[in-house]
Amino acid sequence: MEELRYWLGFNLVRGIGPVRLRALLNYFGDVRTAWEAPEIALREVGLDRRSLRNLLQVRRQVDLEQVLRKVKAAGAQVLTWESPTYPLLLQQIPDPPPVLFVKGELTPADEWAVALVGTRKATANGREVARQLAGDLARNGVTVISGLARGIDGIAHRAALEAGGRTIAVLGCGVDQVYPPEHRRLAAEIMEHGALVSDYPLGTRPEGKNFPPRNRIISGLSLGVLIIEAGLRSGALITADFAADHGREVFAVPGNILNPAAAGCNRLLRDGAAVVTEVRDILETLHLDQLAERQVAREILPTNATEAALLAQLSCDPCHVDMLSRGAHLPVEAVSSTLVMMELKGMVRQVGPLQYVLARESGPEYEIAPTSGE
Repeated sequence: MEELRYWLGFNLVRGIGPVRLRALLNYFGDVRTAWEAPEIALREVGLDRRSLRNLLQVRRQVDLEQVLRKVKAAGAQVLTWESPTYPLLLQQIPDPPPVLFVKGELTPADEWAVALVGTRKATANGREVARQLAGDLARNGVTVISGLARGIDGIAHRAALEAGGRTIAVLGCGVDQVYPPEHRRLAAEIMEHGALVSDYPLGTRPEGKNFPPRNRIISGLSLGVLIIEAGLRSGALITADFAADHGREVFAVPGNILNPAAAGCNRLLRDGAAVVTEVRDILETLHLDQLAERQVAREILPTNATEAALLAQLSCDPCHVDMLSRGAHLPVEAVSSTLVMMELKGMVRQVGPLQYVLARESGPEYEIAPTSGE
């Protein structure tokens, strides 16, 4: 908790984002030392004049204890790069936000998430498609992520809640603000069955310039991004661009070529996005069609030494069962049966006959249960 105030301090400094903060941490070793470093040392790290001026000004003028009290009073959690509960998917994108503010709760189940975004001026058809697909995703155990905006976003959140699922809203303002104001009740319900998330400090107003950057977090929290309706200049296309940069799947619903609200989706499809006409298209592409079984398996099956040995051999490159058997010094039968369980847990994926890869390139986040004698 003591170091948290310094993370909050850097979050208030304009010009010090993920790249510069990482450089400071690498140089000084920890966030408190970086915050308290003398001006000459900060210059040596390579901070530009504007960022250095802003940092020194915030250090002089801001009471970090008061900032911490404000966060607590707002009922918000603060997650940093060092937090064990920082979202795994978001952690994998280039330069993830150093600080996340959360109202509500993020859970391990939110690793299985799909973003659903689109125009604020949705047609009747777009609204119905969003309602159906978001509800179907939620009924299949997938967390629905969107931006709480008018139109497609709000419909997606509402449909997920009505289906009894989880949903996360990523805001272009502080989590103590709600925009648009007519979504206050919706935001309160989201906090009960998901979370409001933002990397903007508390009190940040919903200015237009804040919304394109927040789309990066929407993509980062998701396995894939689905665009329902979007014009050629829609902000939803920015989210699709981020998804492509992050190596996440981009989905789009095809639309009438005479409908301007469908032009962005049709262009995405032309450029290689996956076509969606029903929820199965998403579930199968992202290997989420056995999600319920994976969630149960993760809860009831402990990770053991055999799984640990196989994880050490696996990577994002396909590996044959025979090679895994030799590398882990285990019988082929034991390897094959263990891989079945690991696939149910979502730890590995079969990508060909007897060929397996890690489900996540960054590696597993599971603790290894100690065996007797360890």
